[in-house]
Amino acid sequence: MIAAPGTGEPAARGPDSSHDPAPTDQTAAFGAAAVAGTVTATIPLTIPPDGGPTGLDQRVEDPISAALDPRPWIAEVLALPSNTWIVISLMLAGAAWFGWQHRWWRAAAMVAVPEVAAGLNTWVLKPFWGRPLHDYLAYPSGHTVHLVAVATTFIVLIESTRARLVIACCTVAAWGCAAVGMIALDYHHATDIIGGAGAAIALSVLLCAAGRQVRQRMAGAE
Repeated sequence: MIAAPGTGEPAARGPDSSHDPAPTDQTAAFGAAAVAGTVTATIPLTIPPDGGPTGLDQRVEDPISAALDPRPWIAEVLALPSNTWIVISLMLAGAAWFGWQHRWWRAAAMVAVPEVAAGLNTWVLKPFWGRPLHDYLAYPSGHTVHLVAVATTFIVLIESTRARLVIACCTVAAWGCAAVGMIALDYHHATDIIGGAGAAIALSVLLCAAGRQVRQRMAGAE
């Protein structure tokens, strides 16, 4: 069977019959989700009652503002990885990758998981913590959740360890650039962005696991 370029995965052309992740992979994923979820749940304990910046926010934001306030165009460029249309394009590219291999469940999950995660963040997590900024709720950052959920879902669904490491490194770089840009543009506090990344990782891992259970039950019922 021919390996799909750059991933070490077989370029399958039949039904999605790939094996489920090994127990060690699942343990690592759930461990990462637990840590990420704990970070997201803990940060609100440090937020002032009025939703203003924390001490960490001020320490991060002051040098960024000093450097980029005179150069807003740099901040706009840095924030691009969080742009909704760029994130959606990456998500659809990931779904197309699995579709090309006829891994239809993974292609569907590649679209469904990030969108459900973003929806849960908007309609459940943001109102629950209720941190206002300008005229919207800022915690956890929705743009961050969307970006990191797309990357996390792809990492969970692929099988190549090398590809996972490469994508994880690229995601951290993109997240860091977007964080600096969003902070400089006053879209979010630093803690909004950290909490958004944690929420995205936790939600994506859990939603992928839930989808896998549904698929197994459906396969067992046939």
